[in-house]
Amino acid sequence: MTVAANELLARLTEIRATDPSAVQKALARRKRRSLLQRGSLFLIAADHPARGVLKAGSDAMAMADRGELLRRLLVALERPGVDGILGTADIIDDLALLGALEGKVVFGSMNRGGLTGFRFELDDRFTAYTADGIAAAGLDGGKMMVRVADEPEALRTLASCAHAIDELSARKLPAMVEVFASELDDGRVRNRADADSLIRAIAIVSGLGTTSAYLWLKLPVVDDLERVMRATSLPTLLLGGDPGEDQAETFGSWKRAMAIPQVRGLVAGRTLLYPRDGDVAHTVDVAAAIVAEKK
Repeated sequence: MTVAANELLARLTEIRATDPSAVQKALARRKRRSLLQRGSLFLIAADHPARGVLKAGSDAMAMADRGELLRRLLVALERPGVDGILGTADIIDDLALLGALEGKVVFGSMNRGGLTGFRFELDDRFTAYTADGIAAAGLDGGKMMVRVADEPEALRTLASCAHAIDELSARKLPAMVEVFASELDDGRVRNRADADSLIRAIAIVSGLGTTSAYLWLKLPVVDDLERVMRATSLPTLLLGGDPGEDQAETFGSWKRAMAIPQVRGLVAGRTLLYPRDGDVAHTVDVAAAIVAEKK
């Protein structure tokens, strides 16, 4: 852990121990902005640890160091072109206390109960933000995830997402739904990457709730993405995913996808926060330039 990361943790722990009301005060005075100030939206994702996902690249515990994660998030949020962040309350509260959310779009992550690698992973309970909590904190929207699969647990998650979409819509808050087509493989959840499976999942998720007026999708970049996107009229953000070996190819796939009308931006976390060369600022700048090309 660097000295700066140590200092961040010490400062935050002191505030939390001596003045817990400071969190609510920081959120209440936060300067807010409109969702879209241009034609696209670029968010940094930071909700992975709450699902037990700490891996980035080849490092299985990369995101376990909270001070270092916060340091990298501060670097990313300061870069021009970054519109905001998506995270659970622990991350959002830390960043609010650090004054890093001023003029940013903030989405609260809602269902984190489907812990990665656990046998109940498809039963993705809403264990984080609620619609009431998002509204009370003055956040700008809620994010949820659903894996469409032929399992009872997936059906329960679909029903819960439909309810959350309605609760957010009643407050005129956007609901961002991350969609996967999934299956069980020897007891473990595996996401299917073929276009037909994802198209079917999109069709199912798009019909959740009593209104789609505030519904956004968050989708993985797969082959034949243009055909996939013809399955919906909903505004869609690309899922950044885990950093791969070929970063140039990852960026290239994002750039190609931005030409699709329904694609309105990007939500990326580990790929940008833990680049192989360690240069967070440069990596975020490259992604921001790609999103900025969206007219």
